[in-house]
Amino acid sequence: MSHVLSILGGFESSIGKLLLATILGGIIGWERERRGRPAGLRTHILVCVGVTLMMVVSENMFYKYKTFASDSVIRIDPARIAAQVVTGIGFLGAGTIMRFKASVRGLTTAASLWVVAGIGLAIGSNCYIPAMLTTVIVLFSLLLVPYFEKDISRDRYQTLKLCIAGSQSCMEMILEILKRNSMEMQNYGFERDLVKDEILYDINVKFKDSVSVSKVSEDFIRSIKEIRKLGWE
Repeated sequence: MSHVLSILGGFESSIGKLLLATILGGIIGWERERRGRPAGLRTHILVCVGVTLMMVVSENMFYKYKTFASDSVIRIDPARIAAQVVTGIGFLGAGTIMRFKASVRGLTTAASLWVVAGIGLAIGSNCYIPAMLTTVIVLFSLLLVPYFEKDISRDRYQTLKLCIAGSQSCMEMILEILKRNSMEMQNYGFERDLVKDEILYDINVKFKDSVSVSKVSEDFIRSIKEIRKLGWE
């Protein structure tokens, strides 16, 4: 225990804090890098070291000017920079979030950047044990939790696009096919083309991971002969 405390005591200096921020931020960044995420090793290191530096500067400013009286014009609050970091890191995280059709990617990476910023603040304010424990928890969430998530049956949402010839509505048949394939319609829209004599359907559906989209598509083609186009988004 004394050996651990002596190691932590070595991080009391500004240089030690920045080195610890490099290590902890790099560990989380390595996991994101190996998964090919847009914010990887370098980004996480830079965020963690940068936030740690901001916190170190904030505390040094507080100790430097704390001799001023309470009624002085100069007011120093070490929490102000920390508050701005928590707000500002959201803009960096938002840059990693990408929307592709019906799916959204980058949320986990954005959250890891936000946590890394918190680790940097903890290191800068001498909270080394919470910073290390948070790093372990984050690694557990990123490396091990996905193995447990595989066993969770989750809902999926996609948009079924149909182009059906003729002016006759086929909604009853569409609903029947969706129901027997364990799909649930959320909402829908349609557009009737009088020139081409066809109806375009946009149907938002909910279903489980175990449902095969290709199998449902084959059922539509087999049951509705007037289908001209069929697609999923």
